[in-house]
Amino acid sequence: MLSSIQSFLRRFTARPLLPKVVPIRTLKAKHRPLVLHHLLQLSDADRFLRFGYLANDAQITRYVEKLDFTRDEVFGVFNRRLQLIAMAHLGYGATPQADAEFGVSVLKSARGLGLGARLFARAGMHARNRNVKTMCIHALTQNSAMLKIAINAGARVVYYGTEAEAYLQLPAPAMDTRLAQRLEQRFADADYFLKKQWLRASGGR
Repeated sequence: MLSSIQSFLRRFTARPLLPKVVPIRTLKAKHRPLVLHHLLQLSDADRFLRFGYLANDAQITRYVEKLDFTRDEVFGVFNRRLQLIAMAHLGYGATPQADAEFGVSVLKSARGLGLGARLFARAGMHARNRNVKTMCIHALTQNSAMLKIAINAGARVVYYGTEAEAYLQLPAPAMDTRLAQRLEQRFADADYFLKKQWLRASGGR
């Protein structure tokens, strides 16, 4: 256990690995407008993959209004201008077959950085620390990027025509996963604070 903690700290602080650490913040109800703005930027094709249907602005607005930030967990990645470029929703008790359901969206400008996989890993750690046994993803079969993330994580995928469900079994929480969650949150909060200070100093440019 000690070696696991030391390994995490080395990964967290070693200079050569810092660029690989993505600050992922836990979002609260006050971030609802940012979540809405993020989702409304998605193209029709991205909306179709994210929600399983071509969600219009009104449907996305209702989805965001119903987000329960107390029960569920919402995670976000901000760029240096504090724009929400990627976000994930981990809904608890969403389906009878799983204890938590994962959904993610990444803006086109932030593709290819592995943010979807990192958000999935972060959500899995949080779910594990809440003693969740099974996390699932409901996706269209054409959403190959999302299904690839699930498969690479070890999930079992079941196909139903044009739709698919991926189930990931999570181990019991451990001391190092709880510590990692706290450290990653502190790192993300510090990163956000520094970006905010930089934005103010640069006059918002």
